[in-house]
Amino acid sequence: MKNLNRFLFSLLAAGTVFSAVSIFAQGDSAGTPYRIVNSAQLMGVGRIDYVYADNDGRKLYVPRGNAVLAFDMDTLKLAGSITNAQAHGVAVDPQAHHGFCSSKPVVMWDSQTLEKIKTIDVQGGPDAIAFEPLTEHVFVLSHSEPNATVLDGKDGSILGTIDLGGQPEQAVSDENGHLYINLENKDSIAVVDVKAMKLIATYSLGGKGGGPAGLALDAKNHVLFSFCAEPNVVVILNADDGKILTTLPIGNGNDSATFNPATMEAFGSQRDGTLTVIKETSPTAFEVEQTVQTKEGAKTCTLDTKKNQVIVITLERPAGTPKPPANEDRAARRKRASGPGLLDILVIGR
Repeated sequence: MKNLNRFLFSLLAAGTVFSAVSIFAQGDSAGTPYRIVNSAQLMGVGRIDYVYADNDGRKLYVPRGNAVLAFDMDTLKLAGSITNAQAHGVAVDPQAHHGFCSSKPVVMWDSQTLEKIKTIDVQGGPDAIAFEPLTEHVFVLSHSEPNATVLDGKDGSILGTIDLGGQPEQAVSDENGHLYINLENKDSIAVVDVKAMKLIATYSLGGKGGGPAGLALDAKNHVLFSFCAEPNVVVILNADDGKILTTLPIGNGNDSATFNPATMEAFGSQRDGTLTVIKETSPTAFEVEQTVQTKEGAKTCTLDTKKNQVIVITLERPAGTPKPPANEDRAARRKRASGPGLLDILVIGR
């Protein structure tokens, strides 16, 4: 009890309060609608961006403020943090057990112990980040040049940089030599040869969607799902040649997506508090299966492959905080998000 009290006191001294609520699902039938089945809250300070599931290590990473928070993915309890790491996203090399975050400099740590290994000086402004399993390389993405800095997941050495011809957002690997990256300002998808570390193609969205952010991939059937903000649609393409297959409506303010091959569903998370579920009924047929209500601001998501659940995060304003204006610009929103507030972790499943 003394150790427990000391632990709780340390959390309060740091200005953090943690709570968790579990709602147990009654089965995993494909006919059962998705809903919030688990949640947790943690008080703190600072902005958030991408949430990342290390499925092998069973840790959930959330960059917040000047640290990367690590949670036990099964209990949602705080497991530790990587400090002095003001990051947007996280990637983990499960073979080398190394974690990396898209900060400047990039921070590298032991994903089993959470002990910091070193920092890596990179150019540009790191934003999204992705691990590519075929090469065991980590791609640090930046809106300014160089658009991609490639790191060796084993030792963190810089292997080279790539000019993508646009501002990268989310990236996905087919684990067969290609990395696909949404280019937000070019309304297109960059295709990178991961072994040669060079751009080999660019797929235009053909005016069907603009400002692509979230990107998901059905690697088996070679299908890309590019979630766009202008208008609010997902553009679905053939990953081999970039041919557009169809478009479907989504919520407002997408910033992340994921695909679950076990259920043949793509998920897109939006700032308006919706999670769009796209069902792939065949490699050429798709439909909006469900729109799940999450919480306002829950714009990034990740997949728990063990439980077939999607995890989203958002920040809640302290009680009594005035609601922001509908026309709030990005700078004002970022400033507001830097203050104190509750981090909400929401688990969506059946």
